Order: sequence, then structure tokens, then C-alpha cells
Amino acid sequence: MKILSIQSAVAYGHVGNSAAVFPLQRIGVEVLPVYTVNFSNHTGYGAWRGPLISPDDVREVILGIEERGAFPEIDVVLSGYQGGEGIADVILDTVQRVKQANPSAVYSCDPVMGNAKSGCFVAPAIPILLRDRVVPAADIITPNQFELGFLTDTQPDTLETTLASVELIRATGPRTVLVTSVERPDAPDETIEMLAVDDSGAWIVRTPHIPMKANGSGDVTAALFTAHYRGTGDLAYALARTTSSVFELLERTHASGQRELQLVESQEAYASPRMQFDVTRVA
Repeated sequence: MKILSIQSAVAYGHVGNSAAVFPLQRIGVEVLPVYTVNFSNHTGYGAWRGPLISPDDVREVILGIEERGAFPEIDVVLSGYQGGEGIADVILDTVQRVKQANPSAVYSCDPVMGNAKSGCFVAPAIPILLRDRVVPAADIITPNQFELGFLTDTQPDTLETTLASVELIRATGPRTVLVTSVERPDAPDETIEMLAVDDSGAWIVRTPHIPMKANGSGDVTAALFTAHYRGTGDLAYALARTTSSVFELLERTHASGQRELQLVESQEAYASPRMQFDVTRVA
């Protein structure tokens, strides 16, 4: 499998491509990383250095990849955080050209815009752009529950309302939806869930909630889920394996006392996860 991953990159820590590439490589996926920023560290520190890469420069890198004849071999285009409005045009154009070269290729979009605790942390135009143009062009999307609510103008806070919101967004284009950070009042305390839906049905998985802010964990989740799902077509398996891998990563990171993901130290969790969580069919 080959994945063209268009995301941010940092030198210190693990977010964007700096979080997604190594876990994908560790499970045997060939990754073609294209950077949209090249920062010293993620912006959660409040200070960082390095360039925001212009859409024209990102387009040039992708054009060079196309000129090497790689597009027919690409199985997935993956995108995450979009720092500026112009990157969306580059991504959408790339998806179209990759699919022309390989009609079986899919586009997986992580529509990063914020979370329930922090609200939106992207430029005001980005959520609207994602909702109106980018998400409808995707085959797979991986929003958290907060982002799903914005995309559908709903307030998903129970299993029933979350499933209804998923069906609303599936009607706009993406047929496969992974909802991360699902919280609902009837779930046991100190737990968190993920919900996955495609044409075959809906599955949910519950894990203990690890009390930490883990920048980049969503990027790892989107990458691993996309690869496992694209490779097997088995939604329940992709959900179960991704959940176990990411939980082990977060567990190790929390135990380390470090702020940044222990990405390399957790590599066996991607290659050979313990598969410790059961998934349950809900629809």
C-alpha cells in the first residue's frame, strides 16, 4: 500500500506527518509525505519557528511526485490539519488527479478544526471550507465528536444523536466515518469511545480515558485506521486494531510523564497490538 500524506511536520515532537508517517511505515505502508508547514514544534506551546509552506510550493512538490509516475500506484491520499485556505485547493486537485491515474484510490480526510474543550483552534474560514468543499470530496473522514457536530450543524451527545449526525454527513459524500472522542452521558465514568460507520453497519469501542492532552494522537489514529481499513475492508477489525494501538501509545506516553507522544518507543503497539478491546455492533 502507498499513501500520499499531505500534512504539517515538526522537528520536535510528533504531530501531522511527524506523527503519522512512522506508525504507517512500521505496519508496512509506503508513505509519500508532503509537508504543509515545517515548524520547530506544534503550536500548542504558544511559540514556534519555521515556515508555513505556500500552496504553490506544496503543489510543486506534488507535481514532482506525479512526474515520477507515482500516481497510479497511490492507494490513499491522506490529509489532516490545514493551516491556510489555499491548501484545500491543492489537496482537492491532487485527489482528482490521483483518482484519474488510479480509479481505486481513496481520499481520507481528518477534518481538524477543534475539540469540545478548546473549541475551534483553526482560522475562521477553515471549518466552513472543510464542511462545504473538502469533506464532500472525501471517501473516509475521521472527525472527533465536536467536529462532527459542526459539520452537520447538530449536537451529537448520545449514541443515537451521534449515529444520526454520521448519517447526515455520509449523505454529503464520505461513506466511511470514524468518530473519535465520543462522550455520552450513559457511558461508564472515566471511559471514552470511538464509533465507526460504513455501508456495512456501525461499530463502537470503549476504552479507559487516559487523563492527558496528547497532541498528535488524532493524526496517528486517522493514519492507522485509514491504512487498516483500506488494506482489509473490514471496519470492525480496523476499529479494534487502531484502538488497541493508540491506547498503548497513550498509556506509554502518560506513564513516561512526557508531554510529547512516545511514538518510537511504542512501535510494537502498531506492529503487534494486544487487541485488548472488543468492538460492538450498534447498527
